[in-house]
Amino acid sequence: MRWFGTAVAGGLGLVFGGPLGALFGAALGRGVDRGWSAKGGERLTLEQRSRIQQRFFEAGFRVMGHVAKADGRVSKAEIAYAESVMTRMGLGAPQRQSAIALFGAGKAPEFALAPEIAALHEVAAGQGPMLHLLLEVALSMAYVDGPPSRAQRAALETIRRGLEVSNGAYRRIELLVSLQRRVRDVGGDSSAGPGAAPRRELPLSRAYAVLGLRARASDAEVKRAYRRLMSQHHPDKLVSQGVSEAQIRAASQKTQEIRRAYETITRARG
Repeated sequence: MRWFGTAVAGGLGLVFGGPLGALFGAALGRGVDRGWSAKGGERLTLEQRSRIQQRFFEAGFRVMGHVAKADGRVSKAEIAYAESVMTRMGLGAPQRQSAIALFGAGKAPEFALAPEIAALHEVAAGQGPMLHLLLEVALSMAYVDGPPSRAQRAALETIRRGLEVSNGAYRRIELLVSLQRRVRDVGGDSSAGPGAAPRRELPLSRAYAVLGLRARASDAEVKRAYRRLMSQHHPDKLVSQGVSEAQIRAASQKTQEIRRAYETITRARG
């Protein structure tokens, strides 16, 4: 399961967070692969990491299935979203079949959400970023068709309590997810699936200006500038600092502009 750390966590960061979660997800993945510290400060063993990674994989897809079905039906958009997660994670055929089965298990009437969350929390105690990411997974699925329903809200609260995430941290994570959804709805997102509005192209000169580059910059310079700016303006950093909603919203808009600029330049260069 060593592939899980970078591939899955980085993939989830992109899927659930869009431009807001990409760097967070990649950093999380690298942290998993290197081995986080356990709650008492000792370094996790390979067996402990594998157990956490396997449990997160299982819980993630079951939770997505449960949240999608919480309001009585699973929409085509929710199915497409789950499939996009599998695609962006780069799952092979056996892993994809496993993910599909887990998603289906989460939809089943007999699925018990609270014990699932308790089991994850027990094995991943002390791994705050991973537990927060699981909550982001659930929130992102709940927002696929718009604001969460009452039943979805109840499921989300069960998850929050089971993971022992504070109300304040939960609100900040939800703010990020709702902002990401708003950006996709208003500006369009090529990754949002069929029917999404086309994203407005930035003028090429504006794209270079956003990244602080001249048109003659090399491809490597373009990539370095993009990564540096995304790191500087990343809203996930602000969430951990407990800043205001206005600051998080501004950071969200900035990272969206940086991402659009980078995509414009890379498309122009072929």
